Amino acid sequence: MTDPFSSDGAKAPPKPFTVEEGRRRVRSFVLRQGRFTPAQQRAFDALWPRFGLDFMPPGSSDPPRDFDAVFGRKARRVLEIGFGNGEALRFAAARDRERDYIGIEVHAPGVGRLLNALAEDGSDHVRLYHHDAVEVLEHEIADGALDEIRIYFPDPWHKKRHNKRRLLQPAFAALLVKKLAADGRLHLATDWQDYAEQMWDVLDATPGLRNRAGPRGHVPRPDWRPQTHFETRGQRLGHGVWDLLYDRIGDA
Repeated sequence: MTDPFSSDGAKAPPKPFTVEEGRRRVRSFVLRQGRFTPAQQRAFDALWPRFGLDFMPPGSSDPPRDFDAVFGRKARRVLEIGFGNGEALRFAAARDRERDYIGIEVHAPGVGRLLNALAEDGSDHVRLYHHDAVEVLEHEIADGALDEIRIYFPDPWHKKRHNKRRLLQPAFAALLVKKLAADGRLHLATDWQDYAEQMWDVLDATPGLRNRAGPRGHVPRPDWRPQTHFETRGQRLGHGVWDLLYDRIGDA
């Protein structure tokens, strides 16, 4: 039997989270994978050793990952959580080769597309995880290790009974602060006003963060975030987009 999310026999990678027997964890995503194509399978087979990072199951004494060793240099690092098909990550990395980029995405087809794009661009300063971002942050990334964290258009879980599944919750915000360097930056974007309101509720109250636009403020889209075709279409229909920019303050 072929994988239900595959096409023409291509087999999607394993589930991008740690399976814990007897425990059902509330997650911010559902694996609506779409079709995993042979081309995406070839990308994983050929390019994962070059651009991919395998999440290592946590052990009691395992240290965070040594990204200096991964990239072969010491540089500032940007993390994008939930990169989708990778347009924003590809755009930013191609224009900023002084910093290293790390992307996290649970949906295998999008990871496959970005693997091919990175190879085309020669962007060897980018590495990808196909795993749950919470687990990667908790176990693989050292405190104070990131220059910037980007979260663009996370799933809004717009039904009220599903709001608890939204990624931006107080505990997750505190985790982001721990991973940012003392002068680091957090950039979020959403096209759901209700989610922007929750982001403000959470982030404006999170110690260690300061909203660059002031309390409950947002900024124009920065030039490092490309405008997607969905965003362009939405704006033609009168939909809003909110870019929230926070600076890390205090000791990392």
